[in-house]
Amino acid sequence: MNNMPVAKKSLGQHWLSDATALQAICDAGEITDQDTVLEIGPGTGTLTSLLVKRAGQVIAVEFDDALASQLPNRVDASNLTVVQQDILSFDLTTLPVGYKVIANIPYYLTSNLIRVLSESNNPASTVVILIQKEVAQRVAARAGDMSLLSVSAQFYWDVSLGIEVPAALFTPPPKVDSQVLVLKRPNAPKFPEVEEKAFFRLVKAGFASRRKTLLNSLAGGLRTDKEQIQHILEEAHIDPGLRAQVLSLDEWHVLYKSVTAQQLL
Repeated sequence: MNNMPVAKKSLGQHWLSDATALQAICDAGEITDQDTVLEIGPGTGTLTSLLVKRAGQVIAVEFDDALASQLPNRVDASNLTVVQQDILSFDLTTLPVGYKVIANIPYYLTSNLIRVLSESNNPASTVVILIQKEVAQRVAARAGDMSLLSVSAQFYWDVSLGIEVPAALFTPPPKVDSQVLVLKRPNAPKFPEVEEKAFFRLVKAGFASRRKTLLNSLAGGLRTDKEQIQHILEEAHIDPGLRAQVLSLDEWHVLYKSVTAQQLL
């Protein structure tokens, strides 16, 4: 891994070469030689070099054309395939069912990547990504501190946190620390009867203004009078004076059923 290239700020590149952190990322993925692993933004290949030793196949998708062309020389492995492409336009349906995603990704990519991985017709069985610590903790938040991001991720995945990685371990160091986020796909959908677009229309309405109560946010977001929303919330045993971040995923599901019963979505 000598002759490390200069990281491009415009692509959010920060190289991680700390052996302990890299091993922990791999361990969180519980990789076996039966797995196909999708690595996003392999960069200089420090993580790639560990993945090829554990996985059956590694598909490394790198946006930076120079890094993509150099990677096969940095990591010489017969089970490595390098694809020079933007991961947001990569066709996940070309991967075998049950593939895993293991990656140290640029911070700016996080929300869009989680959305794409979540909504794919061929979702990963496990996603392990090293991202900004604050964002990782937002995704894993519990009732009382929820956000649109955490509700969205937890709708599709079982979410947990892995190790924290200090900024000083990166080259160049980012301005904030990182943390491993682990997403595991349940064997069956959590709410199979839910129409996803309608569910998230409701959630987005609730989170439209964090300072407003659910009564006001939902009345505005769903363009319905407050009296009807009050009735729906009371029917769902949810205090109309609460704010969206207080609700658990299960409470959003109960509220969804009450709202759809009134044909408001």
